[in-house]
Amino acid sequence: MLVIKGAKIYPVTGAVIEDGMMRINAEGKISAIGRSLLVEEGDQVLDLTGKVIIPGLIDVHTHVGMWGDGEGRPGYDGNESVRPVTGEVRALDAVNPRQISFAGAREGGITTVQILPGSGNPIGGLGFACKTAGTVIDEMVVKSPTGLKGAMGENPKRAHGQAQKQSPATRMATASMIRAYFKDAQVYGEKKRKALAEGKPFATDLNLESGLMVLEKRIPFRVHAHRHDDIVTAIRICEEFGIDYTIEHCTDGYLIAEYLGKKQAVAAVGPGLSPATKVETAAFTDENPAILAKHGVKVCLMTDHPFLNCRYFLHYAAIAHKYGLPFDETLRAITINPAEVLGIADRVGSLEPGKDADFAVLGGEPFSYKGAVLQTYIEGKLVWERESF
Repeated sequence: MLVIKGAKIYPVTGAVIEDGMMRINAEGKISAIGRSLLVEEGDQVLDLTGKVIIPGLIDVHTHVGMWGDGEGRPGYDGNESVRPVTGEVRALDAVNPRQISFAGAREGGITTVQILPGSGNPIGGLGFACKTAGTVIDEMVVKSPTGLKGAMGENPKRAHGQAQKQSPATRMATASMIRAYFKDAQVYGEKKRKALAEGKPFATDLNLESGLMVLEKRIPFRVHAHRHDDIVTAIRICEEFGIDYTIEHCTDGYLIAEYLGKKQAVAAVGPGLSPATKVETAAFTDENPAILAKHGVKVCLMTDHPFLNCRYFLHYAAIAHKYGLPFDETLRAITINPAEVLGIADRVGSLEPGKDADFAVLGGEPFSYKGAVLQTYIEGKLVWERESF
């Protein structure tokens, strides 16, 4: 058993524990948390007096392990952009767990990431969630799949209309392709159910199987949308088919925050600390997360790594807090909120008995200049340590 003592602990779902203790069992789970826990003979005691412990951060939207970090073009596997509709592809099949981006995530205190295909296609493929330590990706997976990636706006137009002179070349075509895809998935699902009921053979279509999972609410549709009108179009289509969705990026969300609040939308907001390099991000403001949360939108922060290096995830959260996102909401936006959005809150996102012992040790208060990550633990094991610590 590992027993941690002396630190100030932010469980996230419970009250802050001053001079706290946490017991971690041999399976890497938290068995107890509080004050004055019993230390038994044979326990390994780690004294973190003066330090702060928060749950391991969860980055809800990344391309870690598949965007060529340290590898260049041979390691770029984010977009299968030769066709605009590729529901059958899986990020899981393209991720290199030994890529340097995973080390960067651990340095940033990130213990779980959702890895998604890129945004070049209206229908881009399946994402998954995994831990950030390990050498075999299948052994790192927490949940697969976690959603079907889709994209609106500038990126599909550029990848297809501009680069390949094929549809979609307009926002109209992008929306029509997404509609047609889910309509085809509906018909496919009806045929599949009928064949199964009658005991007849049925030819599986992996592309449409992904859409069927969304239609049956087994996974959500995760839609890349920066501009306010693209966000509204995405919601319009999702409501037409009665599917669950998240708005990825939601850069202009603050311009329609009241609308999004009424829709009880979920927004994965980011990346921050980045230049406005696209027309769609010209109206970027660091106040966006605070404004969205104020109107009842469930906010998760994200890096979109490599577009914000995941080493700086906590820095982005600090900026969001500086620009009005309340402290508790900021901490939730990088821990329990993404855990709930990914459907993995039974394991991660807060420090509670029975959950994985994933946590970051900070040198000071979260979001302060002293609050740098000093150590990162996954399932009770030290996976990264600052050399000066």
